Amino acid sequence: MYDNRHHLILGFHGCDEETCQRLVNNPREFHFNKNSYDWLGNGMYFWENNLERACQWALEKQKQGKIKQPAVLGALIHPGNCCDFLNSKYTEQLAAYYVNLSKRLDNMPHNEDVKSDPHKDKLLRKLDCAVIEQMHREMSIEQEIERQKYGFVTRDTYDTVRCAFLEGAPAFPGAAIKLKNHIQICVRNPNSILAFFRPRLKPSSILAA
Repeated sequence: MYDNRHHLILGFHGCDEETCQRLVNNPREFHFNKNSYDWLGNGMYFWENNLERACQWALEKQKQGKIKQPAVLGALIHPGNCCDFLNSKYTEQLAAYYVNLSKRLDNMPHNEDVKSDPHKDKLLRKLDCAVIEQMHREMSIEQEIERQKYGFVTRDTYDTVRCAFLEGAPAFPGAAIKLKNHIQICVRNPNSILAFFRPRLKPSSILAA
């Protein structure tokens, strides 16, 4: 079985130029997202081996007025203990966390479309995010119980969460392959990021050098 804990990942993070410079100059800082709609729960997001998609995302946010000057931040990531949803070992566990969450909440969140998205890709993943956060919450509780009972823990919490997503228009008429297909990795443990860097963007890019 492929074990990505022993491999490094190149990640690219679309952001504002100010954020990019701050993290490059102060690599011990960490940009931790806590949005209720984040696809893989809370953490810092990277497009895995996908510089172009990070560029597209930053430009889209600029058009929406959410970024002043678009930029891309590169990162060398050690996945560590990775919850990899490309492996059914991890996806099969989600149903139990969904049930546990439904017992806590009277009204479960839902994945929702964005009005501006013509492809109806459910870009606001509120349900997925809530279930993944329930998973992290339960794992932390189990750790604390073990620590108090035995003085040590046998199960690590996840450093990263990883998944592939099909998104966007078909690559050609009738295609199941989408133009915005990508793999995202969400970093929860700042120590999983070994280094930040400024990518050498392609000459065709209109982002800041």
